Amino acid sequence: MSEKRDLVFNAFNNKPVDRVPVGFWFHYTPNEILSAYDHPEYRDLNINGHKNFVKSFKPDFVKLMSDGYFFEPETAKLISKAKKASDLRKLEPIAANDKWIKDQVSLVKKLTSSFGNEVATFYNVFAPATAFKWSAGGDKKLAAFIKEDKEAVIYALSVIAQNTAILAREVIKTGKADGIYLSVQQIQDISVGPDLYAEVITPSELSVLVSANAAGGTNILHICGYEGAKNNLAIFKNYPAKVINFASVVEGISLKKGKDIFGGKAVIGGFENTKKGLLYTGSKEDVQKETKRLIKEAGKTGIILGADCTVPKDISFDRFEWVREAAK
Repeated sequence: MSEKRDLVFNAFNNKPVDRVPVGFWFHYTPNEILSAYDHPEYRDLNINGHKNFVKSFKPDFVKLMSDGYFFEPETAKLISKAKKASDLRKLEPIAANDKWIKDQVSLVKKLTSSFGNEVATFYNVFAPATAFKWSAGGDKKLAAFIKEDKEAVIYALSVIAQNTAILAREVIKTGKADGIYLSVQQIQDISVGPDLYAEVITPSELSVLVSANAAGGTNILHICGYEGAKNNLAIFKNYPAKVINFASVVEGISLKKGKDIFGGKAVIGGFENTKKGLLYTGSKEDVQKETKRLIKEAGKTGIILGADCTVPKDISFDRFEWVREAAK
């Protein structure tokens, strides 16, 4: 095993490390929401972007971005056309050899074949509820469907979960990723509280993680604070993921406190991910001062320095190196 793979997996397993690992990521296409089936050039942009990042920065580990393949096209189309919750019962699982799955597996295989022996790799996968709400038109729409007919929503999420569970299994077993990076987010509507979330949403998320774990993956749970979204971390505290990446700045919860919430599991984060944040705007001195503060506060065991979410595409890799340099 390479030195960096050793470093990262030791940190993930709460073992002693010579230095705290660093992990930052960003999107490689002009608009990551758009489909690679509508924009075929996105696939090469994604592949070449990863390779350039690895060559230029030599990261400690890599989150493999699913730009161009966020959501299964036909399922997303049916959800977007649903006028009432009962329409969701028309959804059907895709085949295990569906093009959407095969294309992502081959993408992952191409990337892991290039640098997987040097660094650990984790493929970005969106939770079923995230795929649903982005396809339906937002959190309010999902909340309205739940209020109208929660059983229909549970069914729809179970279908998306079946598709996503196959994807998770195959990118690990066939694509040779070390695991998945599962992005979840609480429904941003007060009508969907923790109890309703646990009943309607949680089963679909757990099924994806169970599949990824069964495939032998070392899996990361990302509790997404994108654009300031707030999450009740307690909802996810018993999810069977190895590592937790939560939005520490957005949530106002330190890495140390987050580690306590998740029962001592390794955590990723510490820096704001926006163009207003210190990582993007601060001087080298300020970034390194904050790096040292975070490590002093959280300790070196089971801590990986990163950001709340994806960082801006135009950020200088030098800034990542400032963090890594200070972490040494």
